[in-house]
Amino acid sequence: MTQLTPSKKIAVIGAGFSGLSAAAYLAKAGCDVSVYEKNAAIGGRARQLKTDNGYTFDMGPSWYWMPDVFEKFFADMGSTPADFYKLTELDPQYDIIFGKDDVLEVPATLSGLSALFEEIETGSAQKLDKFLKEAAFKYNIGINKLVYKPGLSITEFADIELIKGVFKLQVFTSLSAHVKKHFKNSKLIALMEFPALFLGAMAQDTPALYSLMNYAGLALGTWYPQGGFAQIITAMKTVAERQGVKFHTDAAITGFDINGKKIDRIYTKNSVHDVDAVIGSADHHHIDQELLGPEYATYTPEYWKKRVMAPSALIFYLGINKKLKRLKHHNLFFDEDLQVHAVEIYKDPKWPSKPLFYVCCTSKTDNDAAPEGHENVFILMPLAVDITETNELREKYFHIIMDRLEAYCGEDIRNSIDYKKSYCIDDFKGDYNSFGGNAYGLANTLTQTAILKPSMRNRKVENIFFAGHLTVPGPGVPPAIISGNVAANQLLRYLKR
Repeated sequence: MTQLTPSKKIAVIGAGFSGLSAAAYLAKAGCDVSVYEKNAAIGGRARQLKTDNGYTFDMGPSWYWMPDVFEKFFADMGSTPADFYKLTELDPQYDIIFGKDDVLEVPATLSGLSALFEEIETGSAQKLDKFLKEAAFKYNIGINKLVYKPGLSITEFADIELIKGVFKLQVFTSLSAHVKKHFKNSKLIALMEFPALFLGAMAQDTPALYSLMNYAGLALGTWYPQGGFAQIITAMKTVAERQGVKFHTDAAITGFDINGKKIDRIYTKNSVHDVDAVIGSADHHHIDQELLGPEYATYTPEYWKKRVMAPSALIFYLGINKKLKRLKHHNLFFDEDLQVHAVEIYKDPKWPSKPLFYVCCTSKTDNDAAPEGHENVFILMPLAVDITETNELREKYFHIIMDRLEAYCGEDIRNSIDYKKSYCIDDFKGDYNSFGGNAYGLANTLTQTAILKPSMRNRKVENIFFAGHLTVPGPGVPPAIISGNVAANQLLRYLKR
């Protein structure tokens, strides 16, 4: 990026991954950047919870995939991830639990994975090799080309390599159909379709392009940053501050002054600031509908109501005063019907009848996550957005989950809990102005891909650009980092006109 002279004042709304990324890139280009964060701590959904009795919980993201995306960000800032945090590769990567004595342990090596597939389904090792080679092509095109497109015009995709590879990218085939073309065993299908959960949609509604996520997880590995995801947030803040970025916490944006199609002033609850441009990395719907309001919003309320959102979640943060022998770092409980739970999230929104859930036990990898001899347990149950929730419902599902977790572990857990906190739809709305209380953002369905997502640009206000999981490229930590980069580049192009 070339330096801008004179320095332009840029306000970044929100200090999650996309906001931190955008701020760092803009400051590196010579902008005078200030980040305004609604909450008392930066990090957005990747904030950390520390308890008085010695537990440390990552409140949101817990899967470190696509390490190359993190490496690129830090390389662009003149450093490496290793300058700030240590990565541990998980082996096994995770367990998929189909029943008490029916567990699929996913190895970290491709040779181990091939052996596992062949043991379950004869001939599937060769099919896995073919599947992952196709997925590697999609990953290389998708991560190096597609996700860096701002999604503002169809002409962005007039790229000879994209055109030549359009059929191999399988944009118009579903992930579910693509997986079932290669594998017949239900456990292997579940293993290969599960990354769609990160994309916020059912596998049959997710383009097969996203088998690139299988490559990301199975070939590039599953990692853990020692100290938790807050270490990445701290590292990104550090490199941003080195570029001159200033951070303001407890500084929710309350409004704008707009003149001549430009925002020239922003208001927080305590202060007023002149600006040349704005990056909106907080909830896109909130900025569009509430801060810009009907006069300047790009979209109508009806447009937003028709968006297919990724799920919300019911989360429990539990401190356990003993070790739990059967749990791994990542544990996926697929001991009920995934299809039934998915329908109750996307098609017939309701509290699930027989939910699937995920358990993360970071103390298996990180001794600092819990006191010695204790466990740090994070439980997440995917949930439909914008349904009514109560403390009674939280408790009801806590016991549903604990019944199955205790049966699997073969021991009492509830009586060993010495810290417990729940987090659900109303908390997502309150803490992040999250549309519908979503936990992940916008679902990556075919009709919500690339130029069909909410735009990075506003049609009526020319100097605000959007980043984050309600615009391109989509939900997840690596996409959020990329989104900040892309939004920053679009803003810089605007400033240089």
